[in-house]
Amino acid sequence: MDQQVMIRKVDISELRRAIQTEYAAVATEPQGDYHFHTGRNLARILGYDETWLEGIPETTIESFAGTGNPFRMRKIEPGERVVDVGCGAGMDSLIAARMTGPKGQVIGVDMTPAMLQKANAGARKAGIPNVTFREGFAEALPVTDGWADVVISNGVLNLMPDKEAGLREMARVLRPGGRLQIGDILVDRAVPESAKAKIDLWTG
Repeated sequence: MDQQVMIRKVDISELRRAIQTEYAAVATEPQGDYHFHTGRNLARILGYDETWLEGIPETTIESFAGTGNPFRMRKIEPGERVVDVGCGAGMDSLIAARMTGPKGQVIGVDMTPAMLQKANAGARKAGIPNVTFREGFAEALPVTDGWADVVISNGVLNLMPDKEAGLREMARVLRPGGRLQIGDILVDRAVPESAKAKIDLWTG
């Protein structure tokens, strides 16, 4: 079935509200009972180097809810400009900001205000000045064309009803020759069209 047909079956506003509710809870109640792993234990499962987490506030780490490790493919190089799509509480953004150093810059984008509040607080607490956080949707990134050397994303593409739009936006903000480093969920069989219309299956 055509991607656009599937999208019409899903109330995108309702889906976004459900996702925001789920991840606002992860921001404000990180020790809650979720259907996915979170926090430092998840970072360990996904192979994050312990040195990357040094100096990152525990309040940031505790609300980490990714599905992969975008830094396993390649570390961020000094001076690079990075966009973190669906940055959540900002753990990956802060790691990237440390890697790129004072001559680089990181923009984290998320649609959940509670996560952005936590991300900003974490950056201030860690004293990391070369990262900014912006509210926005992955399908309409608030970033200039060709700005980024690298786009990272962790566990977000699977939540987008229009994945092609999200990927087009990632490509738009990348400079020619830039890199896309995504950690996400893969399935070994097609998801039934009937399931794609059920919002509770998108959020868990």
